[in-house]
Amino acid sequence: MKPDLREALQQRILTGDGAMGTYLYQMGFPVGVSYEEFNTIRPDVIENIHRRYYEAGARVIETNTFSANMEKLSKYGLENEMDAINRAGVRAARAAISNDAYVVGAVGSIRDGKLKNLRTAKVIEAYQRQMHALLDEGVDGLLLETFYDLDEMLLALRIARSASNVPVICQFAVEDVGRTQEGNGMKHAFDLLQEEGADVVGFNCRSGPNGIMRAIDSITGPVTLPLSVYPNAGIPDYIDGKYTYSAGPEYFAESALRFADRGARLIGGCCGTTPEHIKAIADALEGYVPQIGQTAALPTMPEKIIVKPAEKLADKDSNSSKQALQEPSIVDLVLKRHTVIVELDPPRDLDIRKFMDGAAALKEAKADAVTMADNSLAVTRMSNIALAALVQEKVGLRPLVHIACRDRNLIGTQSHMMGLDALDIDHVLAVTGDPARFGDLPDSSSVYDLTSFEMIRMIKQLNDGTAFSGKPLKQKAKFVVGAAFNPNVKHLDKAVQRLERKIKSGADYIMTQPVYDPALIERIAESTKHLSVPVFIGIMPLASGRNAEYLHNEVPGIQLSDEVRARMAGLEGEAGRAEGVQIAKELLDAALPHFKGIYLITPFMFYDMGVQLTQYVWEKTERL
Repeated sequence: MKPDLREALQQRILTGDGAMGTYLYQMGFPVGVSYEEFNTIRPDVIENIHRRYYEAGARVIETNTFSANMEKLSKYGLENEMDAINRAGVRAARAAISNDAYVVGAVGSIRDGKLKNLRTAKVIEAYQRQMHALLDEGVDGLLLETFYDLDEMLLALRIARSASNVPVICQFAVEDVGRTQEGNGMKHAFDLLQEEGADVVGFNCRSGPNGIMRAIDSITGPVTLPLSVYPNAGIPDYIDGKYTYSAGPEYFAESALRFADRGARLIGGCCGTTPEHIKAIADALEGYVPQIGQTAALPTMPEKIIVKPAEKLADKDSNSSKQALQEPSIVDLVLKRHTVIVELDPPRDLDIRKFMDGAAALKEAKADAVTMADNSLAVTRMSNIALAALVQEKVGLRPLVHIACRDRNLIGTQSHMMGLDALDIDHVLAVTGDPARFGDLPDSSSVYDLTSFEMIRMIKQLNDGTAFSGKPLKQKAKFVVGAAFNPNVKHLDKAVQRLERKIKSGADYIMTQPVYDPALIERIAESTKHLSVPVFIGIMPLASGRNAEYLHNEVPGIQLSDEVRARMAGLEGEAGRAEGVQIAKELLDAALPHFKGIYLITPFMFYDMGVQLTQYVWEKTERL
């Protein structure tokens, strides 16, 4: 007879299963339907998926009932089928496994997205009815997963505890760098959950292994309960009409060992993971013995960069904005000399001081422009048009604003462009934008009225004095429009062909994704030398070993060489940033003979890294 799940987690590390919804999507089942209804209408499909995970090594199988509550099912008119769907979900999981595995009833957050203001009485009723259905069918435990709000988690846990004494696993969604949306402090949250009777606490979804690792490392003080982790397979990308995930099984195997070293007792996968990921985890954990990390040799630290605050630099010249506007465009500049664009991410809160100080430091380092993404990775940040206006006015540095197709319809996009013209912000980069469903507001909608090709054409149409509708405007805009280019692909020639279409649409310059291989830099130079517009090669200094692994395995469009990953392995803090800058300098050495356009991407607002690399470009090109 197998031990109780609580006892089993005290004895050994258990492997959980992987994704259900995204796996069904990969199998060809359409989005926009209730995958939970498959428990009753296609139980054979659900049972087969559970069996694949079990055969891969999973010994904790969660039911296909994440959204099987009355409120979520009502979207599909299935609220009256709630009891049958949950019971069938348990039966499908139980039929797929042997006696050495456990079935836990999956219960997802109700108060997320559009239901955040749902009355408490309705939430309580929904949880009670779903949990009773799962418990009556004989689950070995309950898994409360993808919760953002501590109060809702405590409410669900209390309902579970009042209904049964089965083990309860409580998992928060990782929004970004170890924070939950409510920001209550994870140690405090876990302590409260333990007091209310939780048996396991942990994290799942919204992030890949790196984000959950950071969440665990951010916890202050010991966590006495067993930890569970179910990361996504990185950040999804949209390729050829389908969503794909980049983090592979090998990376998950390595991550599983690191999670185990941090005390995780239940390790599985969430969105984008497959039986192959779970097999890699199970194989890696077989015969697991905790490993003590080795300290890497520390590289020589550079001199500390001292920068002036943005306010002081702005006071130095009250006419700085006007002077910036009188400068030639970056296209004109790059035809004459090496030109440096540096990216700074807009803040996720209302404090802009560090951003403005970074812009001021880059101005002093003689960067030619600062570029700002448009809610990259579909994560909500401050308006880049507002920051662009402030940088131009207070710092006197040219702003280059990204414009994503994702967030605005035709009306909003033209309105946005007209506002930029009124502010005399004339350098933009047209990008598709990451899908909204994978960002921090997953119930928001992606618009995509325009492709990046169409957006380039229509912005250039404004330069002709013609509105998107075709009606004449009273004056002409003067936008310099850039296009994005991802060279980290298997078939570079096809990527260049796509780039040629963007140039045909009217793109004036190109900005690439970051490149970490000198050989690839040369290939890009050779493959793009026939283009009629300048290319700004992307260089992003790495901040740490973990940052390197995260970028390589979880972020679409970025690939690191084995040599770079080996050099960054184990390095953190200032040592990691120092080595990251050194690697970036070597990449610049390879890039400068081929490209006059340099695009530096700042990680985590470490703008001093951008300052060092900008100064390095000027030293190498003798522009002092």
